Amino acid sequence: MDSLLYYLKPDEMDPFYLFWAKQALISVVIFAVFYLLSRLLQVLIAKIGTRLCAATETDLDDRILERVSGPAMLLVNCAGLYLAIRRLPLHDKVGVAASGLLFVVNITILTVIAYRVLDELLKAYGARVAGAEVSRQIMPLVEKLCTIFLVVTALIITLKHFNYDILSLVTALGVGSLAIGLAAKDTLANMVSGFTLMIDRPFRIGDRIQLGAQVGDVIDIGLRSTKIKGADNTFLIIPNSELCNSTLVNMAFPDVRVKGRVNIGIGYECDVARAKELMVQTALAAPSVLKEPRPEAFFMNFGDSSLNLSLFFWVADYTHTVAATDQINGALLQCFQDNGITIPYPTRTVIHEKDTNNAPQD
Repeated sequence: MDSLLYYLKPDEMDPFYLFWAKQALISVVIFAVFYLLSRLLQVLIAKIGTRLCAATETDLDDRILERVSGPAMLLVNCAGLYLAIRRLPLHDKVGVAASGLLFVVNITILTVIAYRVLDELLKAYGARVAGAEVSRQIMPLVEKLCTIFLVVTALIITLKHFNYDILSLVTALGVGSLAIGLAAKDTLANMVSGFTLMIDRPFRIGDRIQLGAQVGDVIDIGLRSTKIKGADNTFLIIPNSELCNSTLVNMAFPDVRVKGRVNIGIGYECDVARAKELMVQTALAAPSVLKEPRPEAFFMNFGDSSLNLSLFFWVADYTHTVAATDQINGALLQCFQDNGITIPYPTRTVIHEKDTNNAPQD
């Protein structure tokens, strides 16, 4: 064996064709070994890896194994080809170009493997932890940021391999990023605010919110702005930074139930207890009003020309509040008329006194 290895070992004293034949043979052996390793890796993934993944409760590892098995075998073959070419006594420029090309291919395959693993992890996080809605809004942005990070990292490693100055590139990127940030500070502020809204989730798509005098349903939460559809079918676009810095009311949180209120005044001669009882009975008879929590009526204050009462009731969905209020108002008007409860007009008593000192004498 030692003598065989001695004859196979390349020697500078060998003739040109023999030296090349020995180097080519060694390169072929190296590539063959890595090819066998890739086949062995395929068998291990198909038998042992699949069984190990099947033993776990989640299917995340199964998806990751399925997506990286092909690139992993290709990476082993390319690594063997890279080492085999580096063994050949090629011309300096040819050898550098060939090995450099294979190095770029290997880095690309590694980047693809990292991206696929990260993609599956982000999908699992979005579906299980963040929820389907937040996953649909945030995950595309996170995936793009991670893709940019992986590409930049692969580019830096490649440039470092070819002895390029990375420090100057990073400095140029930093200066360029600073200039872009100063020029688009408002846009960046809205983007950061949009990301904050997606994480903090003060409202969701479909929720009805009130921002100052504006009331509407959230249609979309974007990176720069949030789109709201008003009750009058108008389309309101609000910058995310304004939403983050304003006080708003979410009518759909913590649930879609909402408490309605009807204010009414009765005459001073009326029975308040009877009026309150009639108000509760009227609310219970309305189809949109919930039986639990039970409607309640309260004597709030003494008005100028009436005793002011308030009826509080609950509806199952905030979109039914206006319809329930209409039903209760119509029924209360008829009920009070049938039971002798008056709803007085505003009245004012004016007392006119004659000034005897300055009044003209007859």
